[in-house]
Amino acid sequence: MLLIYTHKITSRFTYIMKHIFTRILGIEVVFTTKVEDFIKHTGPKITYTKQPLQNEFFVRSNDLLFEQGINDLQFKIGEWDGVPCFFVTGDRSNIPFDIFAASFYLISRYEEYLPHVKDMHGRFPPTESLAYQNDFLERPVVDIWAFQLLKELKERFPNMEVEERGFSYTSLIDVTTSHCYAHRGFVRSLAGLVLDLGSLKFKRVAERFMVWLNPGLDPYDNFSSLIELHKNYGVGSMFFFQFAEYSTYDKNVSPNSNRFRYLIKSVADYSIVALGASYSSFDNIALLKEEKKQLSQVINRPINASRMRYNRVDIPTTYRNLVETEFTDDYTMGYTHEIGFRAGTCTPFFFYDITLELQQPIKVHPFAVHDYALMKYKDKEEIMEKIAFLYKETKEVKGELISVFSNELLGGESKIDWIDLYSTVLKKCYV
Repeated sequence: MLLIYTHKITSRFTYIMKHIFTRILGIEVVFTTKVEDFIKHTGPKITYTKQPLQNEFFVRSNDLLFEQGINDLQFKIGEWDGVPCFFVTGDRSNIPFDIFAASFYLISRYEEYLPHVKDMHGRFPPTESLAYQNDFLERPVVDIWAFQLLKELKERFPNMEVEERGFSYTSLIDVTTSHCYAHRGFVRSLAGLVLDLGSLKFKRVAERFMVWLNPGLDPYDNFSSLIELHKNYGVGSMFFFQFAEYSTYDKNVSPNSNRFRYLIKSVADYSIVALGASYSSFDNIALLKEEKKQLSQVINRPINASRMRYNRVDIPTTYRNLVETEFTDDYTMGYTHEIGFRAGTCTPFFFYDITLELQQPIKVHPFAVHDYALMKYKDKEEIMEKIAFLYKETKEVKGELISVFSNELLGGESKIDWIDLYSTVLKKCYV
């Protein structure tokens, strides 16, 4: 058991200490504000305050974990054993920065509460993030810091007990367009045909007629192939089905389609099925609840996990809405067009609501790879080089690497053979 002395125990302090020590490092931790209890303790212990008490392991504290609300912060980027860091401390501290305040800043998404210009879908741009601006977005720095801290602690306390975790990889499949031509209804199919003819896309016209004659030829209907790939490599997978009515940004097959419902039920026999929330339900709790309820009725089991359309997250409102809708897990934390670790970690974490100063009962699973972020690279070799780096960084800290691919991109035509690439990714990340 590790004892941590501090001058004030706050919700922020408790939250980040438990994340770093319990969830990442597997160390049992307790806190105290009493000097006498700290001195009496004979096991491993550290001080987290402004000044050390004696000659103990000491981390000099920034004020962030003892404040409330959002304040304008100043950053000076330093380095700790080759890893970028910030909230730099003085010489008396055993490590050169406040690891706990820095970790809280990234994981709580503190910077997303600050004024910023959102993109057309109301999303926080990656270019606004501290990690992007200082070239550490592709590294799970919170986990790296934690394991470097563990190394330092073990030198001081060689008998300290640690419950080790293992690396894992999970593949998420976005199903916002389950079929390109099949099962889309007479009016939508006819409108699509007219549009293709008007645009002189005769190849698509031919494909439409072939699929209408044999729906099994639909290019997006690759679910059996994906399930087989996951089975061959022993990969954990989740399929996020959009189950919503047609709108400007929601264009999946109608939820009333029996063939679509049968597809979802058949996938649920082999993989976890979760809700790909519609664009329309982003700020509509009643609609979000209805989508969750309807999808749950199709597979006859609870729906606990969600992903927001276009990775739209409005901190903290989105997570409050998901909690109210009784989701327990969310897989939206990441960037659509940039690979890397949006929250600086490859460990699932509970969302901390800074406005309310409390931990919300929803676990956030950050993803590092989104297929659309890979489209800017020139070829398969360059993409695999990037993924290999993320894999190495995550495996070294025994974290969870999560990727997001869509059946639509995997089934579409491109200069890159996406199914072949996806198979290579699964092989690379095979545990």
